[in-house]
Amino acid sequence: MKYIPFILFTVMTNAAAQLMLKYGMMTLGPLTFAGVNPILKILQIVFSPWIFAGLCVFVISMASHLYVLSKVDLSFAYPFLSLAYVAVAVFAYFLFKEDLNAYRIGGIALICVGTVLIAQSGRETHDKEAALSTEKLQSERSIIQ
Repeated sequence: MKYIPFILFTVMTNAAAQLMLKYGMMTLGPLTFAGVNPILKILQIVFSPWIFAGLCVFVISMASHLYVLSKVDLSFAYPFLSLAYVAVAVFAYFLFKEDLNAYRIGGIALICVGTVLIAQSGRETHDKEAALSTEKLQSERSIIQ
């Protein structure tokens, strides 16, 4: 449970990167490769300010995720990334006026419930690890005495 803040940081940076990429693509307008060198067009896209910022934030998000993976089970950490869908949907509604209909809200609710259940499974694992650690310390103390 002590790594939840790092996991949530990963989620929020992932969502922020998505929003930056979307805004960047909106500022560029519709993509057309007609009569343009595709490599130059790709470079133009990648180095536009919002796209570049979004890619940089993705790198930060990935670095955070790698740190989390070094500390907790993948089966615990990875499902939390689904919260990025929740954050993106909510922020896209407010920032870009995207539709947030009943089906999407229902899906968001299911994602949130699933994430809470997964977080609870981590608490059980943490409690078991704490109990094992306490037992180990007590046995080491009894050996020393």
